[in-house]
Amino acid sequence: MWLLHLHSSPLLILAAQSSHMKSSGLFILSVLLFSFANSQSIITKDPEIEKMVNEVNPDSLRSYITRMVSFGTRNTLSTQKDSKRGIGAARNWVLSKFNEFSKQAGGRLTSIIDTTTLQPDGRRVDSVLLLGNVVATLKGSDPADDRIIIISGHLDNMRSNVMDRTNDAPGANDDASGCAAVLECARILSKHSFPATVIFVTVSGEEQGLLGSTYMAEKAKKENWNINAVLNNDIMGSNNSNETNIIDNTRVRVFSEGLPGYELDKKANTIRNLGTENDGAARQLARYVKETGERYVPNLEVVMIYRNDRYLRGGDHTPYVQRGYAAVRITEMNENYTRQHQDVRVEKGISYGDLVDHIDFEYLRKNTAMNLSNLVNLAKSPGKPVDVKIEVRRLTNTTNLSWSAPKTGKVKGYYILMRETTAPQWQKKFFTSETQIELPYSKDNYFFAVQSVSGDGNESLAEIPIPTRQ
Repeated sequence: MWLLHLHSSPLLILAAQSSHMKSSGLFILSVLLFSFANSQSIITKDPEIEKMVNEVNPDSLRSYITRMVSFGTRNTLSTQKDSKRGIGAARNWVLSKFNEFSKQAGGRLTSIIDTTTLQPDGRRVDSVLLLGNVVATLKGSDPADDRIIIISGHLDNMRSNVMDRTNDAPGANDDASGCAAVLECARILSKHSFPATVIFVTVSGEEQGLLGSTYMAEKAKKENWNINAVLNNDIMGSNNSNETNIIDNTRVRVFSEGLPGYELDKKANTIRNLGTENDGAARQLARYVKETGERYVPNLEVVMIYRNDRYLRGGDHTPYVQRGYAAVRITEMNENYTRQHQDVRVEKGISYGDLVDHIDFEYLRKNTAMNLSNLVNLAKSPGKPVDVKIEVRRLTNTTNLSWSAPKTGKVKGYYILMRETTAPQWQKKFFTSETQIELPYSKDNYFFAVQSVSGDGNESLAEIPIPTRQ
């Protein structure tokens, strides 16, 4: 018996038998529905993930951020020759931490500073620039599994003037907080082995125009990396807004694009016909992040925002989205703009600047743990089911789905996901060990998807069915 809870909708908990009952040659699930408003009951937690979540340490996160702030400035244009100050020193320190973690990884974690030379652009790069991303790769244990999951933060920061490369800029929240999450996940995950590959990266050049992430995303596209998910963490450690006086460390936002960011013109007619404008790869990842994060991290609500990013700002997930990858931005719920892109000062009684004192390390711990649970759940899961189809050759009030086993990973079975066409998240989740099913719900009234499931209950990302008349 599988019992699952999905979010806070009127239809909350579904228990379904893992074997099928045959009736007139049709596969039908025995379903039991309960209704509990605003409750949570999950019994399919992976003990390994639970243990790793509990290892996330706020003191470790504080030590990482304090060290990054100590470099004075991490502006992308700052010195790369000083051993104690500037972006060069900060990159070398992050590399040293990755190399430290590699000692417990049995040779599976390798780290580099991946560099490229950029020419002046007339905007935010005013001289020849050696741009460097610090990249640590935890190689997957399954040689046949080429899936990659990426967690990212940006190492660079800025003062009020983005071209100021010499004066101090702490950048504790923007974005040492995201980089601290990357480092803490690397520290914990490096002690474990997963079928898929996990990449930990702190990029440079975000404040100069998403330069480091654009370089990495373009490289991935040219080299045909099989990126399943990108979790970009940017500004995720502060819990309050000076404008609204809201103080809240129980909610975090995940921004996602609903439409494909790649070759949209070729896919537009199909999307319109099927009504799947809310089912792009990034939006599916956001749903996954919400469900998985809330399963493993108590007192944290992952709030889905139906935008790729905030007004007037951009993040390092965007170059991946633009190239067809599933990528989302994870950001604190209540931003404080007196602490972003500001010279440190006190003005009219207001303290400006991105200081360590403004970080809520318990909040950052929860947000980091939410990232970690998603990384591991994805890395341990099988690949997505393939050739997922929904039969539309007949007018019926039932739904026939079929699919094939994933290309990689050991599968215990599959989850059939279901939601009303107006619902933001999946509402029901059925389990089956077969590769086809008929459900007593009209295909006209609901959206469906299929996930592969491992023996430990780790789900793949959801795959939307393609209509077929065969």
